[in-house]
Amino acid sequence: MLPKLGILAGGGSLPKQLIDVCEKLRRPFFVVAIENNADPEVVVSIPHCWARLEAVGRIIANLKRARVKEVVMVGLVTRPSWRDVKPDWRGLKMLPKVLGGSQGDGAILSLAIKELELEGFCVIGIDDVLTDLRTPLGPLGQYHPDSIAQRDIERAIEVGLALGAVDVGQAVVVQHGVVLGVEAVEGTDALLERCLGLYRGGDGGVLLKLKKAYQDSRVDLPTVGPDTVAKASQAGIRGIAIEADASLLVERARLVRDADLAGMFVTGVKVERCLG
Repeated sequence: MLPKLGILAGGGSLPKQLIDVCEKLRRPFFVVAIENNADPEVVVSIPHCWARLEAVGRIIANLKRARVKEVVMVGLVTRPSWRDVKPDWRGLKMLPKVLGGSQGDGAILSLAIKELELEGFCVIGIDDVLTDLRTPLGPLGQYHPDSIAQRDIERAIEVGLALGAVDVGQAVVVQHGVVLGVEAVEGTDALLERCLGLYRGGDGGVLLKLKKAYQDSRVDLPTVGPDTVAKASQAGIRGIAIEADASLLVERARLVRDADLAGMFVTGVKVERCLG
């Protein structure tokens, strides 16, 4: 029998998708739904509890009480502002570590993984369970990037690697070699909205999403789904590039269909990294 899975669930469609697979496989699981992020309808009638993101002690205690062995973090989670943070005792003990170094999402998630591992949990990635989520190399639909789009992708990779090295963001928009915007704390949707009024004449820009340089592959991988395609199309984007084997595709069949209907390309790209 597969070990009992603890699911730390945020927003979006991935938590429901993971729960459905666990039920289909009859794999035992327990959900910790993150307050102000997880969808209440997703966890109704299944084993679960609610916890604030910063209530680390409560999260660990509930996972232990449920006799969980493996833990996966899945779904969108919005970090609360510092003035709204109300940590429990375990979370309060972590604050000096958070405040003492980088406060990027990657650094904070790495701290969370270490805390879970110290308590004996095995932290895994969602793609270890849903293996078909991983982005393959190459175009996914009927449209392919032309030579101009390919140069924009290469420029976006150059900028994206610099962003990721300092734990800033995962997304870049480039048009005709010009960087129209980069993602920070506001997220990809807000990036696309900002870029809408910045386009120059000619073909639209390219959206790139790639993993941060030192990001743990078990959490917060770049994700593209039908919503991304819809918002990118509305923003005048001509195509989406996403790092192959280091990113996730949600509802792939629908994503490809919607991109084809919009006349957009979606392609997995190889990213060469020099980590020192």
